[in-house]
Amino acid sequence: MDPQPIAQLLQLSLDPKQHKQAEASIKQKESEPAFSLALLQIVASDSFPLQSRLASSLYFKNFVKRNWTDVDGNYKLPEDEVVAIKRELIGLMVSVPSAMQTQLGEAISVIADSDFWERWDTLVDDLVSRLTPDNTIVNNGVLQVGHSIFKRWRPLFVSDGLFTEINHVLGKFATPFLTLLANTDRLITENQSNKDVLQQLFTTLNLQMKLLFDLSCQDLPPAFEENLPAIVGLLHKYLTYDNPILHTDDEAESGILEFVKSGIFEVLTLYVLKFEEDFHTYLGQFVQSSWHLLTNVGTETKYDILVSKALQFLTSITRIKSHAEAFNSEGTLGEVVEKVILPNLSLRESDIELFEDEPIEFIRRDLEGSDNDTRRRAATDFLRQLMEQFELLVTQVVTKYINHYLSDFSSSPKSNWKSKDTAIYLFSSIAAKGQITAAEGVKSVNTNVNVLQFFSTNIAEDLTSDDTHPILTVDAIKFVYTFRSQISRENWQQAFPLLVKHLGSSNYVVYTYAAIAVERVLHLAAEDMQPVIARSDITPLAKDLLQHLFTLIQKDSAPEKLQENEFLMRCVMRVLISIKDGVLPICDMVVRNFVNITKVIRHNPSNPRFYYFHFEAIGALIRFAAPSQPDVLENAIYEPFAAIIQTDVQEFVPYVIQIFAALLEANPTRPLSDFYRSLLEPILMPNFWESKGNAPALVRLLTAMIPRAADDILKNNQLEPILVIYQSLISKKATDSQAFELIECVLGTFPSAALENYLVSIVQLMLQRLSGSKTESLTQRFIRFFHFISAKDDRGLGTDFFIQLTDKIQHDVFKQLYLSIILPDTQKLSRPYDRKTAVVSFTKILANSEAFITRYPKGWALTCEALLKLLINPPVPPKADDMIPDQDTDDVGFGVGFTPLSTCRRPPVDPYPEISDIKSWVGITLKDADARHGGRISKCVQERLSEQARETLVAYMSG
Repeated sequence: MDPQPIAQLLQLSLDPKQHKQAEASIKQKESEPAFSLALLQIVASDSFPLQSRLASSLYFKNFVKRNWTDVDGNYKLPEDEVVAIKRELIGLMVSVPSAMQTQLGEAISVIADSDFWERWDTLVDDLVSRLTPDNTIVNNGVLQVGHSIFKRWRPLFVSDGLFTEINHVLGKFATPFLTLLANTDRLITENQSNKDVLQQLFTTLNLQMKLLFDLSCQDLPPAFEENLPAIVGLLHKYLTYDNPILHTDDEAESGILEFVKSGIFEVLTLYVLKFEEDFHTYLGQFVQSSWHLLTNVGTETKYDILVSKALQFLTSITRIKSHAEAFNSEGTLGEVVEKVILPNLSLRESDIELFEDEPIEFIRRDLEGSDNDTRRRAATDFLRQLMEQFELLVTQVVTKYINHYLSDFSSSPKSNWKSKDTAIYLFSSIAAKGQITAAEGVKSVNTNVNVLQFFSTNIAEDLTSDDTHPILTVDAIKFVYTFRSQISRENWQQAFPLLVKHLGSSNYVVYTYAAIAVERVLHLAAEDMQPVIARSDITPLAKDLLQHLFTLIQKDSAPEKLQENEFLMRCVMRVLISIKDGVLPICDMVVRNFVNITKVIRHNPSNPRFYYFHFEAIGALIRFAAPSQPDVLENAIYEPFAAIIQTDVQEFVPYVIQIFAALLEANPTRPLSDFYRSLLEPILMPNFWESKGNAPALVRLLTAMIPRAADDILKNNQLEPILVIYQSLISKKATDSQAFELIECVLGTFPSAALENYLVSIVQLMLQRLSGSKTESLTQRFIRFFHFISAKDDRGLGTDFFIQLTDKIQHDVFKQLYLSIILPDTQKLSRPYDRKTAVVSFTKILANSEAFITRYPKGWALTCEALLKLLINPPVPPKADDMIPDQDTDDVGFGVGFTPLSTCRRPPVDPYPEISDIKSWVGITLKDADARHGGRISKCVQERLSEQARETLVAYMSG
């Protein structure tokens, strides 16, 4: 394939005026043979402009992410192309500039996720063979590749497969790695005055520190254990190393020296936490060096990551009781607070500048869990760990400093406001115990301090005063947000309006923190599980509150600015969840704002958290307003949502389809409107199902539409396209569950005559999947499908119908399926309505199946025993509730994929609402069938059942 046209298109894609057209043209070429190899040719060739080469490396990475394997791990590219990529990629990466190395390294990581090590067992040998004594560019490329692959081990749980992979790597890589480490040390010593060479060598050393962590993250490698004195010596040497030619003039950006030392601290922390027994004799020198570094390092921002890693190391030391004892005295703790905690806890000018100039960045760093590499967070964690070891002593020492700073503030509040900020941070650090949870804030407090008294004496005034420094106002809001579980419902009645008031602040950080606090407090429940802020208290405020939040969100109409602040949209969502159908009087205003925001952000989706909360909020509106105002909502959202589907805004499409489905489901008896009829044809197009994120949402929408559009579907010959979709879904592990959902809807809706030509193929595809790649979830889904069919013998389906179908695929295959899968695994069904369907299914087999009387007489008894087991604990319908689970966005997998909306979740539907007493129904059904079939059931009971089963079933039938 000629790479020249692709290179030209890549160059055009860099032009904002032509990028969409150019990207579309490149997309068309993706299906041509050797496309990926042409991209690599562009990256490799100096004859192409550097920008084109970089764009090609980026496109190659994204191409590999999309096209390397399918969900079952099978290659999507031709075999020869796969082999060629693996053969060429490493050599190319180690020879190109660093910006391209980064992109290719990520591509290698994607390939390794799928193929390493069994399908790419030559990789480590290839890497080792390329290591050189003195070529830092090549070595850095090799190390970058190694890190991009081995870092995958860090979060993984222990398994035999994981250790087999690690041992495979260590057997080939550990010794050459240690040799290179020693060689890097030697070259640094030889090049002390050569700035360019030294920079490259420290880049090598930085990568080696990352790999030292990667290779040790699960267990201490034997080669490292044997060479631990040499490794420790090298770590200490470079932790204390300094060379003026590596210093940077930039006060904000960390230099390579800071990164290397930060990497060393990460390794030290790992070794303390995991290998303390092997490492404890070496710790003293590192504690001393850390102390020296922390008491001498500057306050510039460029040192922040280094300081935070040093503090994290000391925190890990303090977790070990024997090492923590070194701090167990009032004098030592006073020195720790004064020389280490306070300098890193106190506000700096750079923090104030960030507050004023980049408020959203200030908030992200300051929020719980989002500022792990800030000095404040690390100093707070260190202090809390000390308090965990010596609670009373630390409380006494720190309280003196808190009182000192509060006194300093009181002497001159205007000029000494920073002192109060420090005091509040110190108090919060020692007052909170355990983890600060996202749902409830601080759940356990230090009994040696009085949180509520500190609040009333020092915090409340900053919530009520209009003359407080904005940072102190934020501190006050954050205090009540952090300790929200410690404040009683009665006190919240007074405090909540103050939070709402601060939404009206002109300061970005203040009103954002107010929104964060309001949202969390509305989510907070008391011990009686009722909301701390009652619905009746928030509903009268809702109109003004929501309108104000929408105004703040839309203050800047640029798409990227409008969606910058997800905290405001999360607050909108929470207010709507809290007021429920209290939104009805203001539905027009709310939906109008949602539509306006959607129209803006669809042009440039840039903040996944914002648009996730945006659609969750719309979902809440649908949930509570759609049952009574469907037309208002349909008319409002149709145009912008249809435009999203037409222009294929991939980030939004799965959300939009869920909203459409929820809107339709909200009125189950309503005829299908023209609005939805117009959607049917486009959503049946095969290309619409190609994105893996669309399928779950599309199946939900389609299954909501099919029962109401059955006549139109048959008239317009649209049944076959639906079955083609089923065929595609059932073939993939990621979507087989949706395939069953879709086909159950089809079989439950259309008459058997319409499906006659397809029924054998439908079931045959299921059996092929079961025999080819059987999984627990697939098995359970097949069992649910069988019971769905078996229970509907009154609709022309039923067990005998299913047996006839499977006979056409393979004679008597049903016997094997029933005995090995359906009977034993039905007991594993966990959802109440699935178990209820299984009870109905087994009962109808006993009552009505001719095959189980004549062809499978032993099966009748086995079925009866399985039914009686289910009835020991009869399925109880789940309680209807209006609870919406709180989704932690740290756990949400954002991207172009499927993210379910909690506010739009489909409630479980009872397939047999007419059956209220399931045991009684079983007895009546069997008794009626016995009479209908001339005593056949009674005869089977007497001849085929054990004495215990006979007595139990007779009791049901005579009850």
